[in-house]
Amino acid sequence: MREVNSTPSNSETQSGYGPGEAPRWKDYSKCIHCGLCLNACPTYRELGLEMDSPRGRIFQMIQVEQGRLPLGETFVKHIDLCLDCRACETACPSGVEYGKLVEAARGQIDEHYKRPLGARLLRKIFFHEILPFRHRLELAGKFLRLYQNSGMERAVMSSGILKLFPGRLASVARLSPRMEKPFFTERLGTVVPSVGPRKYRVAFFAGCIANLSFARLNDATVRVLARNGCEVVIPKEQGCCGALHVHAGIRNLARQLAKQNIQTFLPGAANGGADFDAIITNAAGCGSVLKEYPLLFEEEEKDIFESAGMFSSKLKDVTEFLAAIDFNHDFGVIKARATYQDPCHLLHAQRIKSAPRKLLAAVPGLEFVELKDVEVCCGSAGIYNVAHNEMADALLDKKMQQIDETGAELILTANPGCLLQLRAGVARSRNKGKQRRVMHVVELLDAAYQAANKLTAD
Repeated sequence: MREVNSTPSNSETQSGYGPGEAPRWKDYSKCIHCGLCLNACPTYRELGLEMDSPRGRIFQMIQVEQGRLPLGETFVKHIDLCLDCRACETACPSGVEYGKLVEAARGQIDEHYKRPLGARLLRKIFFHEILPFRHRLELAGKFLRLYQNSGMERAVMSSGILKLFPGRLASVARLSPRMEKPFFTERLGTVVPSVGPRKYRVAFFAGCIANLSFARLNDATVRVLARNGCEVVIPKEQGCCGALHVHAGIRNLARQLAKQNIQTFLPGAANGGADFDAIITNAAGCGSVLKEYPLLFEEEEKDIFESAGMFSSKLKDVTEFLAAIDFNHDFGVIKARATYQDPCHLLHAQRIKSAPRKLLAAVPGLEFVELKDVEVCCGSAGIYNVAHNEMADALLDKKMQQIDETGAELILTANPGCLLQLRAGVARSRNKGKQRRVMHVVELLDAAYQAANKLTAD
């Protein structure tokens, strides 16, 4: 059961938080201010400011709780600047679940802090009016695809007109995901048979924006699962997972999206009542929130809370699932030097490190080189690279320097947001003479399977 916030040392003061979920004393009191989180925190490493470190932000949460700090501009600034990468959780010896704390604080900010008008409008349009609605998202994707393919985007970018606008609009515009054709939404509601005898029956969580801008990645994921004896069900009524909403503090809408997905994927729901061996995602950011759906509900909401737990227990990252089974080793040779950037929400939130490396080690011809400071965020963090572009670029510059040191021609990761960020880094890299590709791990596996097919055909 969720506790009412309480600070035993200061019971007569009035909390600065409003009604609703807020950071809880039993969670943030675990922090012993040892400082081991400092070097793990990207914003502290970059700025060297205590208030932009995990323990500094927890201190501010306590001050708001005790009524000593208003839930105002200063608090919002430091909480917003957090990437929610959760590297501090991996470093923390006391088991502080920092992700829960910062997301609860952002929930309070969303409900009780009045952002500037422009920010409120953008959040309203993106989070409330587009993301939750598949057809609206598809329409927006078609307009963006027209803009990208008609030459308009190239003309705008080369004209320099974006430099006339305030902020870093030109830099942000380069992060725009490419709209692929056809959209993966065309495959929702279909079932893909296994290649060979069926060993598993799995459901594929396709995402929302990924259906438009990572449609070929989703295709590759389905093919790889089928090659590993999986019948792949792609439920039609699935929707946005709510990860971006959770990270932005928009928790009520995240709960609605979670309920829809739970009802879609669990037995007796819109999938026709069939059970699944696993629910698969290829997006680390989505996966961490999908696995934490129970945190969105109160234990007193018995039915939905238990259903959320059942859903989350079946959720597997595609690399996690494949590495845990006797996966198909029938790969063709991929002669390339490769490195791998761990997505924060796979490494720190889901604690999955060895699975992607186990899969990569099985690909013949692949020369794998570990990346320095692989536990540090690349700067993507959902839409962080848009909202805090200067900080994200600083983190990306360091990441690209480390990638350059590996000499890798293949840069691998396991999250769509990281793919976008790293591709932007390659596009503007000083090392332009070297041909480099950024790929999802499952895309490399798909290429290796296809290389084996080609050898057999020849």
